[in-house]
Amino acid sequence: MDNFHGAAEGIEINVQSAQVKAGLSLRRMIVLGILAGAFIALGGAASSTAAFGIDNTGIQRLVTGVVFPVGLMMTVFSGAELFTGNCLIEIAVLEKKINAKQLIRNLAVVYFSNLLGALLIDVLLFFSGNLDLGNGLLGAYAIKLAVSKVSISPVKALASGILCNVLVCVAILMAASATDAIGKLFSAFFPIFGFVICGFEHCVANMFYIPIGILASTNSYYVMLAENYSLTAEQIESSLTVLNSLRNFIPVTIGNLIGGLVLVSLPCYLVQKKWKEEDR
Repeated sequence: MDNFHGAAEGIEINVQSAQVKAGLSLRRMIVLGILAGAFIALGGAASSTAAFGIDNTGIQRLVTGVVFPVGLMMTVFSGAELFTGNCLIEIAVLEKKINAKQLIRNLAVVYFSNLLGALLIDVLLFFSGNLDLGNGLLGAYAIKLAVSKVSISPVKALASGILCNVLVCVAILMAASATDAIGKLFSAFFPIFGFVICGFEHCVANMFYIPIGILASTNSYYVMLAENYSLTAEQIESSLTVLNSLRNFIPVTIGNLIGGLVLVSLPCYLVQKKWKEEDR
């Protein structure tokens, strides 16, 4: 097809992109990482704003799934650096185009840069008055989401993180394979739409959802409204702490790594290697 490369070409395009990503200067890597974290956070903010007033869980997730992918779309089109998608750099490592040290450097720098970008949006959103929508119900909804995320068991968080990044990495591969803007948009949209509807855990998205819930919990009015979600002030106070957030971030991050490195990058490399051997 003229507007979409085949699977082998798509993987090769990703390998070429990985070499560029691995060679970025530290300054550029940080800036592009901050941008991606901010874009994903904006997608989360927009989707929460669109869905917080919907009571039906299925419809609420549908609306969230339609809006949230705008974050990845902005990331893809701007060339920003996203931790979860950058797990695909491993293919270039396996093909010996770059080394493992470059992969680790990129993932570590981009992870914390994504966090900075997401936290920037958290703070700006909190002070923008966005959480006052619905007479403060959006603030209560932010608290509810954050509490639900830090309350997930480590096993569920790990498994959910694995499934999430399988879909994210497939979205990145598909978007790289598309040759026109519409193709890239649809490629970025549908896998992310799927992971949001399923409620899978994405560490960079949670860099928005959990801190904005922590910030919202500093507002006594939002906390009072959160009682509508069967949450008490004591429960919110004990759940929404920086230390407690690690109960989500650690297993979800590990799960995202497994999903991207083991379940997508490794099979892509093995398939690509077989194709190349067959072409000889």
